[in-house]
Amino acid sequence: MKIRNFCIIAHIDHGKSTLADRLLQATGTISDREMREQFLDGMDLERERGITIKASAVTVSHEFKGEKFMLNFIDTPGHVDFHYEVSRALTACEGAVLVVDSTQGVEAQTVANTYLAVEAGLEIIPVINKIDLPSAQPEEVALELEQILGIPADDCIFCSAKSGQGITELLDAICEKFPVPRGNENEKTQALIFDCIYDDYRGVVIYFRLMNGKLKTGDKIRMMSSGRTHTIGEIGKFTPKMTPLGKYEFSAGEVGYAVASIKNLDEVNIGDTITLDLYPADEPLPGYQEPQRMVFCDFYPTGETQFEVLRDAIERLRLNDASFTFAAHHSEALGFGFRCGFLGMLHMEIIQERLEREGKVNIVQTAPTVTYEILLSANRVIQITNPADLPDMSQVVEIREPIVRCEFIIPNEYIGDLMHLCENRRGIYKKQQFLSESRQILHYDLPLAEIIYDFFDKLKSLSRGYATMDYSLQGFNKDNLVKIDILINSEKVDALSVIVHRAKAELRGRALLKRLKGEIDRHMFEIPLQCAIGGKIIARESIQAMRKNVTAKCYGGDVSRKRKLLEKQKAGKKRMKRIGSVDIPQEAFMAILETGED
Repeated sequence: MKIRNFCIIAHIDHGKSTLADRLLQATGTISDREMREQFLDGMDLERERGITIKASAVTVSHEFKGEKFMLNFIDTPGHVDFHYEVSRALTACEGAVLVVDSTQGVEAQTVANTYLAVEAGLEIIPVINKIDLPSAQPEEVALELEQILGIPADDCIFCSAKSGQGITELLDAICEKFPVPRGNENEKTQALIFDCIYDDYRGVVIYFRLMNGKLKTGDKIRMMSSGRTHTIGEIGKFTPKMTPLGKYEFSAGEVGYAVASIKNLDEVNIGDTITLDLYPADEPLPGYQEPQRMVFCDFYPTGETQFEVLRDAIERLRLNDASFTFAAHHSEALGFGFRCGFLGMLHMEIIQERLEREGKVNIVQTAPTVTYEILLSANRVIQITNPADLPDMSQVVEIREPIVRCEFIIPNEYIGDLMHLCENRRGIYKKQQFLSESRQILHYDLPLAEIIYDFFDKLKSLSRGYATMDYSLQGFNKDNLVKIDILINSEKVDALSVIVHRAKAELRGRALLKRLKGEIDRHMFEIPLQCAIGGKIIARESIQAMRKNVTAKCYGGDVSRKRKLLEKQKAGKKRMKRIGSVDIPQEAFMAILETGED
């Protein structure tokens, strides 16, 4: 049987998951009775949000020109925050199906994912999807692909993943155009681990692509990074559910899963190479490039959740998502927790929700920050991911912030508003390209700290949802940056500290204090909220105390009796303010997300 390995890539909401559903139906892998929308999206979170978060692998069969073909394909995410999932999928494939919405045209992630596929040396089949819609313009979109990406318009396959039109032609093209899997079954065994999950009963389940050699149940395998050995107890394929294959022997080019009773999460690393213990390979496979974490925040246990329970939940999730990092961290205000790194804001939200749902933990999350480079007076450069870690300013020569190159694809009528937004966020204009008569591509260099909060929401608002954005890290630039500290009841709360440009420090500080005033509940004593740069207070708000009418029971008599009660209340509130603690809710830590800017 001939094998073809490919993945489906596209911008978010261009129909990848629907196309995967239709391929499953067209090949008879699942029946109409079993069919449901987003079949490969196994998480409730994916269905609720209508997005793909995890790449999903599946094996189907198709007959072309009288020959049977085994098709292993991976449905990948389309959001910029999950590009690491896409890059991992590309490494396990020889071809890519590039899906473009015929009503939307080429968008930011269409371009980014195509470049990833070209760099990986993959053959590309372009698919113009949703041609059944009244507003579809498949011919114009095919010409856009040719103009921007150099993909011949004649190579495009027009199809509708919803109705099934053009699906058979796509399957035939996959069998005909995609190359035979690289690798040799007669060489020493090398299998690439491209994903893992943890099962409470079976331990770690390894998803692998066999590059060279053979693999079967009963083989004693070795993890090349750690040297640990295990015996395969079950091996099988995704059809699309995990299907054990008993004595079946995998050969080079095939994709499947293996269970080897691995209970320790540290023994498996995504990107590692599996080989046979008796006849090991000489060297491991290249693996994956380490992803660049863009956003950092802290997770702290709250309620009935203990620190060790949170650690266990994070370790399990880390096994399934190698693109985020974590390290133990301590805060004076919140106690022991973890400092976590993410690829972007959506990635951070997804991780938090998955921890609460899958790990069944309660957490407090601090506001996100980015990495800063600090040049010290000893000519030494350090990196910090938390503003509270900034050294004493007497030792700091300069603070450097991360700069990203943003690529916007936007209709002509919204270009002026977009330029205004970018200039307000300290953006530097780079270049402009004409995409078609109605759309253009704009390139800006922007500080990452200016776009991780509410930038994307404002971009969608000003363009009525038609603008798309992709970004990549360019490096670090110095600027006039300062750290603003937030004092609540004269106590500095390090989790609310933030590094901003000096020109925006007062505006940002005032906006933050107003948000905090609305989020923190009133107490029995007055709570002063202050914003400071070093020892200088630049903004202040006060949360008034809840007052009990202690003179209500006085119906007459001398006024000195009322004064005595009021003075006693005043003294009690003064003492309470000195020794009382302020309860800070989760929403207060997220108040930093509101910049107070247009």
